[in-house]
Amino acid sequence: MGIGKIASQVGHAAVLGVEQCRKLNKLWLRSWFNEGQPKIVVKVNSLEELLQVQRDAEELRIPSVMVQDRGLTQIPTGTLTCIGIGPAPSDIIDKVTSELKLL
Repeated sequence: MGIGKIASQVGHAAVLGVEQCRKLNKLWLRSWFNEGQPKIVVKVNSLEELLQVQRDAEELRIPSVMVQDRGLTQIPTGTLTCIGIGPAPSDIIDKVTSELKLL
């Protein structure tokens, strides 16, 4: 994916993550807004690793969403491009993402 496409997919993940958190944990969402809505973008090396990160987030009951592309530009329809994790307290998210490198 090009840089613009990556930015777009990350944007989708952020918006979807907020909507998910609004349903699951309004306290975490409120805290996240009060803290300036921090976002950190990390990368994985494979689809398998991405799916494992998603499973780890679900096991900890962290709001998480999968972003699949519509296939209108650079990649095939339905391609899993990224996941959004949170909003949630950073110490909880770190249990899932601390070993990942920044994008």
